[in-house]
This record gives sequence, structure tokens and C-alpha cells, in this order.
Amino acid sequence: MRRFSRPKFLLFILALIALVSAGAAAQHFRLFERAWFNWQAWRQPMDERSIGLADYRVAVEASVIDGLDDDVSALTYDPVRKSLFTVTNKKPELIELSLEGKILRRIPLVGFGDAEAVEFISDNIYVISDERQQRLIKVHVDNDTQFLDAADAEQMTLGVHIGGNKGFEGLAYDSLGKRLFVAKERDPMLIYEVHGFPHFKPEKTYSVHVINNPKRDAGLFVRDLSSLQYDERSGHLLALSDESFLVLELDIDGRPLSSLSLLAGRHGLKKRVPQAEGIAMDDDGNLYLTSEPNLFYVFKKPSP
Repeated sequence: MRRFSRPKFLLFILALIALVSAGAAAQHFRLFERAWFNWQAWRQPMDERSIGLADYRVAVEASVIDGLDDDVSALTYDPVRKSLFTVTNKKPELIELSLEGKILRRIPLVGFGDAEAVEFISDNIYVISDERQQRLIKVHVDNDTQFLDAADAEQMTLGVHIGGNKGFEGLAYDSLGKRLFVAKERDPMLIYEVHGFPHFKPEKTYSVHVINNPKRDAGLFVRDLSSLQYDERSGHLLALSDESFLVLELDIDGRPLSSLSLLAGRHGLKKRVPQAEGIAMDDDGNLYLTSEPNLFYVFKKPSP
């Protein structure tokens, strides 16, 4: 009998270690919270104000952006030009794309540091973020713009958790509420609301007010934040996480309402989106995604 007790004990210890490791991994990737959200979403009717990410299907998958070899980062939709803009940081450029993912023009960036995100604000006005220095830089881009120099632009620095490579990864703008949402990637993962920047009336004095809610953001069941998109029709925010392969729809209180998985076999995807970095939504509700180094995706809702 003794001869068999030791192997059984070792098997028990190995099984216990495997169980604890699996639990730790599940907690690390927030799988318990995600499973609970999926179950709640399945058993409850969808909020009528929700964008309904579960209904989206891929229309363009992993299309290579020809002529772009650098790490494409972030994405924003310009409703005036009916085009998209992204930035690269290894060779700093602001790049305009068609809605089919074709390069329309390239604008060199001078003095922008680690340009990581870009957001359309109003006609010809954009904000570009410098991740490491946590700068927000307002730029003017028209049809004749040949290059952009940060030294000539209005800037502000939040100065929170400066240093490292886990800074400002995403931007989104609410033109009605005049709020600029800024996503800090992680460690800690935060979504800031910036009021008063960018400034539109230089003849008047103004102040900048920054709001954040660490408790709310800690409840998000994603590993990081890569990009943001604000939908003015619903008042909801889309948060993209490349480490969790997920897009979350958040209501005005930061509560998750729906999700879009970027894993193979979900929403018509043949392969997993490798490293999603940017998300944008057009006037018709179509979603555009970019993934490093130069992949382009489009997700659409089927016609009723």
C-alpha cells in the first residue's frame, strides 16, 4: 500500500498546481469577469441604446496597407473628408487612408516624440498624443499641409505616471460635450476626461479640467487599452484592447454593454486579429480597425 501512496500524492500535488495555475491565468486575463458578462448579455435583452457589437461581422479582413511597413497605431474618422487618419511612430507620420485602407497622403511629424494616437476634433483640427511624454498636441491639417512641427502647435501635458512605454494609447472626442477622452494603456489602466483642451477661442482665458475614475476603470475586464472611439448617437464609448482581443462598448457610467471578440471564428473572422491598435467608426456605424504592423479591417452590421 505504501508503494502507491507517493505517486498518488505527487499526482494530487501536480493537479493542485495545475488548478491554481489555471485559476491564476484566468484571473490575469480577467476571464471570470468576461464569462460573467457574456452570461449576463445572453440572458438579458440588449439595451435599446446599445450599439450592439455582437451583431457586427467582418467585411474586410487583414487587408495589407500597401506602402506602409511601420507600426501603424491608432485610427480616427474624419466626417468632413470621409477618410481615416492614423499615425506611425518609428518613422513619425500622419497618414490619411481611404475607407478601403488605401494611402491617400503622408504628412511627416517633427518633434512629436512617440506619436501614438490621433483624433479628429473638427474641420481640419486634430489632436495627436505623445505617449511617453504624455503630451496632447493640437494640430491644423488642410489640403496643403506638407509637414507638422510640434513646436508650432498648442500643447498640454497631463504629467501622470510619466516614464515608461505605458502612456497615452487612445483618444476619443465628444464634440457636443467638448470632452477629450484619453486612454492610459495600463499599469494602471485609466480613461481620463479632459475638459478645456483643445481650446477654440484664443482671445479668451480658459482652464483645463481633468477627470478620472480609477475604481470604475479597474472594473473593466480587459488587460489593456489600445484605442477609444466615442459614438455621439448613443453617447457610448468603445474601448479596444489588443491583449484581450476585444472591443467593449461602455455606457456613460463605464458599464460594459456589448462586446466584439477579435479571435478566430468570432464575427466571421478566419484568423485572430494579431495586435489591434486603432478603432474608428464612420457616420453609418461601420467599424474600422488597424493592427500592427499594417493590417486593415472593416466590421459592419448586416442589413435588417
